[in-house]
Amino acid sequence: MKFTFDRDAMIKEISIAQEIISTKSAISILSNVLFIAKENTLTIKATDIKVNFETSLPADIEEEGTTTVLCDKFMGILNSLPSGEIEFVQNDISVVIKPTNKKVRFQLKSIASDKFPEFASEENVPYFEVPLSEFKEMITETIFAVSDDETRFFMNGVYIEKKEENLLMVATDGKRLSYISKPVCQNVSNFEPAIIPPKVLNIILKRAPSEGEISIAIVDKMMFFKYGNYHFTSVLIDGQFPNYQRVIPESQDHKFELDRKDLLDALKRVALLVEQKSRRVYFALSSGMLTITSQESEIGTAKEEIPCQYEGADTTIALNYLYIEEPMKVISTERITFEFSEGMRAMTLKPEPAADFFHIIMPMQME
Repeated sequence: MKFTFDRDAMIKEISIAQEIISTKSAISILSNVLFIAKENTLTIKATDIKVNFETSLPADIEEEGTTTVLCDKFMGILNSLPSGEIEFVQNDISVVIKPTNKKVRFQLKSIASDKFPEFASEENVPYFEVPLSEFKEMITETIFAVSDDETRFFMNGVYIEKKEENLLMVATDGKRLSYISKPVCQNVSNFEPAIIPPKVLNIILKRAPSEGEISIAIVDKMMFFKYGNYHFTSVLIDGQFPNYQRVIPESQDHKFELDRKDLLDALKRVALLVEQKSRRVYFALSSGMLTITSQESEIGTAKEEIPCQYEGADTTIALNYLYIEEPMKVISTERITFEFSEGMRAMTLKPEPAADFFHIIMPMQME
């Protein structure tokens, strides 16, 4: 096996492989990346068993073949070299890596490719297409609300469902919920709802372009994604997602509107004196004004007033400030609206004007 590749092009692909690979795995082959050199195309594969990654890039192939090398060490070698062409030669149980324009040579141990796990077949997989920009927005508006409580594994991912011609994505940790719906399922066959682990969604969000389409398929307990030269598969979370519709209020009697940046800046300041264990802040509403206060502690207190559009009885609500801050960071409108019915019932955070997503936040006990 012998081929030559462009260093910068390879770094782009191996950096994605690094995000997939499980460094804690006792199975050493899972720390390796697989190379398949054939017909002037180099196919690259990486897996942690639950998430598979495959891509390809052009290469000048003198001798076809397959092998695997330790991903982190290979990436370290690439990062140490200048841009340009690099030669890769397999010799028995090791490979030689050397740039064509520098007198340096690395020899890296390899493991036979027949020990690398097989990937699920994509034959007859019923893909449907979604604009990448829309899908990435759906991930952005939900993924931060995924629970990290492993005892409630059914909330450790983002729920996806087709409802008529809409694609829905929902995430919750039991104390907040993020929901988004896009009309992108015209002429798409029905599929079973699924819970997607966040790892593969984070990689798509970070690495995929915002132009073009992403092809998606759900088959049995697997989810398939492909765009450009990139193919991902992920094992789905096996469990019953909570009935999110029961959490969404049918109607809320009160609301207040304010500038998103004003609130975000005020929360950052008040949070300086918030106890990190509780993260509790108080929203005190009066006519035309929102007062945000931290909980009294040995450190001290913080208080800030922000003008808002509100006409109603004076009300105070206790909230986890992170549950306000995190959705506001992914909302792009200048104005936002909060809707509520009473102090201990769910509060809805929406962009202003309203869009195809919203965030539900459960208040905390007053103390």
